[in-house]
Amino acid sequence: QVQLVESGGGLVQPGGSLRLSCAASGFTFSNYGMSWYRQPPGKERELVASISSTGAGTNYADSVKGRFTISRDNAKNTVYLQMNSLKPEDTAVYYCKAKRGGFASWGQGTQVTVSS
Repeated sequence: QVQLVESGGGLVQPGGSLRLSCAASGFTFSNYGMSWYRQPPGKERELVASISSTGAGTNYADSVKGRFTISRDNAKNTVYLQMNSLKPEDTAVYYCKAKRGGFASWGQGTQVTVSS
């Protein structure tokens, strides 16, 4: 079955970095666009970054442009989110999502907390 497993979250000080990973299985990963979303405490889930199936195209929320980088390794069925210069407002549960046409699947999420 389709499975997306996020990892790499944790507690980091402001200005620090984390790299999130999302390992995919149960589908042809290289055929799917992938995205990272986040849901801050008490707020709606929001799109952070997305990447095309080949990795040639990426998009970012304005709030993370220049600080976050999405990438993928189709040989490893994994999508990454490199997060630099982290701010307290980046605190959220981060989810990865696979999408192709009308099909979409979500991971279970990983907590990122930015605090001194």
